[in-house]
Amino acid sequence: MAPLTVPAGTTTSAGVTGSTDSTGFTGFTARAGAFAFGAAGVLFLLYQATRPYSDETTMAGAVALSSGAWIAAHLAACAAYVLFAAGLMALRRMTPGRAGPAAVVAGWAGVGLTLPYYGAETFGLHAIAQRAVRDGDASLIELFDQVRYVPAAIATFAAGLLLLGAAAVLAAVALHRSGMPQRWSGLPLAIGFALLLPQFFGTPAIRIAHGALVALGGLWIAITLWRAARTR
Repeated sequence: MAPLTVPAGTTTSAGVTGSTDSTGFTGFTARAGAFAFGAAGVLFLLYQATRPYSDETTMAGAVALSSGAWIAAHLAACAAYVLFAAGLMALRRMTPGRAGPAAVVAGWAGVGLTLPYYGAETFGLHAIAQRAVRDGDASLIELFDQVRYVPAAIATFAAGLLLLGAAAVLAAVALHRSGMPQRWSGLPLAIGFALLLPQFFGTPAIRIAHGALVALGGLWIAITLWRAARTR
């Protein structure tokens, strides 16, 4: 379906006044995209900074995984991925060429493959940890790795993270070709998402630094899109 075009000076039912071009670029689209990218970056930083870090082969790890902070942090990551994909949809309408649509496809496919693993981490490991703490049974900790390292789960999770990285790179390409000011604003997020898989093997400090890079990238794109909204 061709994007809706709003004539200059026309007010839509959503109360948005302004003009659009052939891509469907409106001030509302730009602001929605800015919110999605900015919130995604901040939530991902919160995930990395607030998730409990511990030796997950001991009862101390079970205590950490049984906490509410474990669930809250991982839900923040899930929301960050969904908001990132939603931001790509706004970016697609604002940029010409094929990079934007390709980013949307890769982004949503990546989210779909990534979130089931996060669900197991968020709720499955939490339930096991709660039982281990309640019963004082350290043998249940062995189940953590059995949940995490199911071959199909690892394969789909890795594929999802790689697709999210590809989506962020494509988004950076779309922004660079868009002619908007700050054409390089997509680069930090592209680097951050390209490192989604290897950062899991880093120390807590490295992972928090990675979260800060993703937050910087999301906020920079948000600023770029918000400024673009002023032209509409």
